[in-house]
Amino acid sequence: MSRYYCPYCNSKYQFKSISNTGKLLCGLCGEEMIKKSFINIKQIISLTIVITFVLPLFYTLLFSIINKKEFKKDIYKISNTKSLRSSNLSKL
Repeated sequence: MSRYYCPYCNSKYQFKSISNTGKLLCGLCGEEMIKKSFINIKQIISLTIVITFVLPLFYTLLFSIINKKEFKKDIYKISNTKSLRSSNLSKL
């Protein structure tokens, strides 16, 4: 997908006209319209940079939510073993 624009005129007031040769011309100044691609290389690079920084955050958040129950079990086991150790020491 591409879009045509005039580099000299304001984008609000542009309208296209077709010349006798079939080229698109700006209706205000008469210059040839330039084709602008839908996605350019700067957008692709910036998207990859954003993904590389944001994806690990979502990954850790997702796994912290999934492993929340197991984490609670581990905390309970650790606290339970500490209490058992202290009770065994007091018996000695």
